[in-house]
Formats: sequence, structure tokens, C-alpha cells
Amino acid sequence: MRSALLVAGLIVAASPAHADPRSAYVTMVLQAFAAKVECPGTDVVYQDLVTKAQEMHLPDGTTEQVRKAIAFMHTGGKMGEKQADDLMLEVAVATQSIDLDQRRAGMTTWCQDQKTRLAGYIRTKE
Repeated sequence: MRSALLVAGLIVAASPAHADPRSAYVTMVLQAFAAKVECPGTDVVYQDLVTKAQEMHLPDGTTEQVRKAIAFMHTGGKMGEKQADDLMLEVAVATQSIDLDQRRAGMTTWCQDQKTRLAGYIRTKE
């Protein structure tokens, strides 16, 4: 029961409507990279993610820090670099939230949703 409440709390914390700008951005970047990996024929438009970070007034280098944190966490430390603990926690929470969304919606539906939600940040591979 405690773990269910903890997971629910983490999901609420990861929700972009309730998150600070960086947490919302971390979730969006992770969704884009997850779409690249999980959705056939999808690629990330990295420069547009950088532009979005600037529009959100996030510090320079945020996109690269987030990318490195995601790579580190999702490869067990074989790629990327460990980042500050607070960023690593945001990536972990976003990962759980996205995993739950994928399981709840099913991968096909989730991929279709990402094409709409992340238009401009992901594209069809050429």
C-alpha cells in the first residue's frame, strides 16, 4: 500500500501540470527519446528541444545534461554521464510516468499520441 501511494505521488510530481519547468522539460525530452526508441520510423529533432529549453528560460546546456542523464540511467551507466541527484531523480520519475502511460495506453496508441504531443520535437525518419 505504501509503495502504491509513493508511486502515485511520484506520478503526480512528474505531471507537467504540476511540475516546475525543468521537470516538465525532462519529461518531454524523455518522451521524445522514448518515441525514437519505441516507435518505428521516429527520430528526435534535437535542435528544437534546445530551442524549447531556451523558450522555457532553462539554463544553457540543460538539453545536453538531460540527454546525458537519460542515457546514463537507461544504459546502466554505460553511456551518458551521471548528473546532479535532483536531475537524476527527475529522470527516474519521468521514466516511471512514461512507462505507466505506455502500459496503460498500449504502445501503438502511445506512439500515436506522441506524434501529436511532440510535433516539432520528433519527426518521421527520412
